[in-house]
Amino acid sequence: QVQLVESGGGLVQPGGSLRLSCVASEVIFNIYRMGWYPQAPGRQRELVATVTSFGSTNYADSVKGRFTISTDNVKTVFLQMNSLKPEDTAVYCCNVVAPRGDYWGQGTQVTVSS
Repeated sequence: QVQLVESGGGLVQPGGSLRLSCVASEVIFNIYRMGWYPQAPGRQRELVATVTSFGSTNYADSVKGRFTISTDNVKTVFLQMNSLKPEDTAVYCCNVVAPRGDYWGQGTQVTVSS
């Protein structure tokens, strides 16, 4: 069973930056899509950024121009988060969709506060 482990979260002041990483426990072939989904308390998990194996990216309107998603297409996906805002506070979970399954990590906490 593939496991995804996120890292890079933490406490940052508004306007600051973080770089999240998500690493799979093994190489995943023929990945369709990788993405990041934050979940804030009392809210449903929502899409913030995805990237396909062809390099096509999709971002939520709220993060366009601030966040950048990237991947090596086999086991790692990153999320560069700049100009962070308090409303970005959430547990950020990564997701990998591939022919062998749909995988989720446990998440990494991002807190934006002064």
